[in-house]
Amino acid sequence: MPDLHPHPRAAEALRHPLRHRLAERGIDWSLLLLLPAVAVIAGLFLYPFIYGVTISFQPLEGGDAFANYRDFFGDSYLAGSIVKTLRLAVPVAGVSVGLAAPIAYQCRRDFRGRRLVTLVLMLPITFGSILIAQGMLRVFSPYGWVNLALKGLGLPQGSFLYDYQGTFVAAVLTTLPLAFLLLMGFFGGIDPALENAAATLGASRATRFWKIVLPLAMPGILTALMLALVEAFAIFPSAILVGQPDNQTHVLTIPIYQAASQRSDYTQASAIAIVLTAMELLILGLTVVIRNRLYKGPALGGKG
Repeated sequence: MPDLHPHPRAAEALRHPLRHRLAERGIDWSLLLLLPAVAVIAGLFLYPFIYGVTISFQPLEGGDAFANYRDFFGDSYLAGSIVKTLRLAVPVAGVSVGLAAPIAYQCRRDFRGRRLVTLVLMLPITFGSILIAQGMLRVFSPYGWVNLALKGLGLPQGSFLYDYQGTFVAAVLTTLPLAFLLLMGFFGGIDPALENAAATLGASRATRFWKIVLPLAMPGILTALMLALVEAFAIFPSAILVGQPDNQTHVLTIPIYQAASQRSDYTQASAIAIVLTAMELLILGLTVVIRNRLYKGPALGGKG
């Protein structure tokens, strides 16, 4: 006699057909917990972005929809801020990650003084960019510690403020801790057993680093570089306080501020912000492509 009672899973599917179909696609009802976060992101980031794009095509003084963009790119001084932003942000991100990587590599394991090193590197985050810039005015001024030390050593004194160098140093001090935190997590996530196994096979420390650790950490290094670029592109206080905002450090954030706060032209400020966003997305997109290729490279090589 055939069993008239359906299988428990079949019965569950009959009672909850939608839930069963979602489960087959790997979608769980617990994902609904993400809705508050999605709503916050949409309200605080997505909507302002869409609104900014919209008003950028509505010039304050009238004209066609692209008047704000035409005014920006038609002014060589304003358009030149793109190059100045790249000239500052890209080296800052590269140097920050380059300095943070070896420190994070050493801090992946516990040693005496590890907490002190981490604390010192975290201090700039608590200070903020404005306080760092104010501190640099004291340290690098003509009568500051650096020039007094150079004078005491009989070396020529230097000018470290109100130019590209001052802004560069301040930006690196702000970006370095973020890169360090990310890279310490990436290096710490590499299984030490891999290095130990290579050591038992006779691999030197340098070989283990270049052949094992670095390839595994490279996706994380590029991710840290991407976030460092985002941080460096948004530089503003340092470019004004210790830089040369009318020339060498006239980055894109400065004309955005001038258009919005000094001229109350939010449409022009939005247009310049869209240009900055597009430039960031382009560079980040190229970095993602490189990251994906490097990440897939060892797997493809291993098949060969």
